[in-house]
Amino acid sequence: MKRSLLCACLLLAAAGGFGQDWHIGVFGGISSYSGDLSDKFIQGHQQSRGAVGVTLNYDYSEHLSFRAGYTHAGVSANDKFSTNAEHLKRNLSFFSALDEFSLIGEYYPISLRDQRYSPYFFAGLAVFHFNPYTYDTTGRKYYLKPLSTEGEGLPQYPGVKPYNLTQLAIPFGAGIKFVLSDRVRLGLEFGVRKLFTDYLDDVSGNYADPADLLAARGPKAVELSYRGGEVPGGDPTYPDKGKQRGSAKKDWYYIGGLHLTYSLGTGGGGGGLNLFRSLRGTGCPANPQ
Repeated sequence: MKRSLLCACLLLAAAGGFGQDWHIGVFGGISSYSGDLSDKFIQGHQQSRGAVGVTLNYDYSEHLSFRAGYTHAGVSANDKFSTNAEHLKRNLSFFSALDEFSLIGEYYPISLRDQRYSPYFFAGLAVFHFNPYTYDTTGRKYYLKPLSTEGEGLPQYPGVKPYNLTQLAIPFGAGIKFVLSDRVRLGLEFGVRKLFTDYLDDVSGNYADPADLLAARGPKAVELSYRGGEVPGGDPTYPDKGKQRGSAKKDWYYIGGLHLTYSLGTGGGGGGLNLFRSLRGTGCPANPQ
């Protein structure tokens, strides 16, 4: 009987305290990328896009939280903003929407129960979907993967495999979080995503033979894989097969902004730390024999 009473009390206490440790959140900010069409890791505002997201957060302890999130963002780049002469001649551009699902752990060196703010650090695992595209001179939109702009998937290029549009990423970063009220917290954060693909921008290795592209994918594949002829005074001559087109280094993208969360309960979190404290308010034995 005493054991049954204890189990019932534990379940009631857990149900009553469930919301105290859980928070729903919204995110808004900017996103950008670093890769073969960028001169430096942090790009200028011309090539930044917006990012929005929603999260579900759980306070495991005073210093450790977990969050699951969905983020919709955009990335883009254009060689016309480059300071590299070869990139200006190449004249490539791309855009892509990003849909990211992530599971992230957050570490707070200062307890938000004791202070009104704390820095925090985060890292985790994400799955994201992308699909790079560009526009031709008439303004018509073309997705780049089906064009095999570097010979991906063509029999003449056995070492150049088609890339997957859904990939894994490792998100990590830092921020500072403020306690605005018992229920509301506001974080300012910046995070980067380490990728395992170099094709976020559809540029990675070397130029294919334009005759191979023309035969396999049509004239638009040739047109959009090298666009030097579109630049005033540019060189319309297609580069030789095998000439370097990209760096073969993995791409990155990064997201920064504000993360606003709202507690589903009436008090601070703490996971199991508050479980036996809550028993005192239910009349249940906190230390059964």
